[in-house]
Amino acid sequence: MGAAAVQFSALVGVSSPPLAPSHCSSSSCSNKQRCSVSVAPSAQQQQRRSGRLRVRAVEVGAPGGEPSAGAPEEAAAEAVEAPSIDFAFVSPKLLPDGTADVHYRTACGGQKLRDIMLDNYIDLYGPYDKFLLNCAGDGVCGTCIVEVVAGKEMLSPKTDIEKEMLKKKPKTWRLACQATVGDKDSTGQMIIQQLPEWKIHEWDKQVNS
Repeated sequence: MGAAAVQFSALVGVSSPPLAPSHCSSSSCSNKQRCSVSVAPSAQQQQRRSGRLRVRAVEVGAPGGEPSAGAPEEAAAEAVEAPSIDFAFVSPKLLPDGTADVHYRTACGGQKLRDIMLDNYIDLYGPYDKFLLNCAGDGVCGTCIVEVVAGKEMLSPKTDIEKEMLKKKPKTWRLACQATVGDKDSTGQMIIQQLPEWKIHEWDKQVNS
C-alpha cells in the first residue's frame, strides 16, 4: 500500500517553506510516509493587504507508482516495520522569512499526545514551560492545549477533565495530557496546531479522499 501525503498550502499568504517530497522523520516504528509543503504565490500579495493569515491543510491520496525493482531489500524491510503515525506540528509563530514553521515527526500509537510532543522536542507549554508553571501531565492546569486540525479520529474521546476545562473553547481544542493517540496498531496522519491561543493564522481545512 502506498504512503499517503499531507500538503499544506496558504489561502491568504504564507505556508511552510518548500521542502523535499520526503520530509517526515523516520523511527523504528516509521512507515516512511511522505509530507510536502507548498506556497501559493498569488496569495502572498493578498496577505500583505489583509490582516490575519489563513492556512489550509489538504490531505491527498496515496501516490501512484510501483516499488523500485532495484530495491527489493528496502521493500522487505519496510513491510516488517511496526505501525506508526505521522505528525505535522505547526508553531503559532512564523519563521523570520514570514513562512509557517512546521515540524514533522513520526511516533507509535498508544501514547499520550503530551508524551509524543515532549519526546520529540515539540513546544507544548510555551510560556508555561517551567517548573511549577504546569502540572506535568496531571490534568489540573489546562496549559497543554493543542488544536487538532486533522486526524481527530485518531484521538481518544474527551475526558471529563477536558470537557470541564475546555467547555468555552473550540471543539477542536484538546488537552495533550488527556488525549491518547490511537493504539499500538494505529497508522495515519495528524496535523496539530501548537499553542492555539497564540497562533497568528487561522485554519481552513479541506480533505480530499
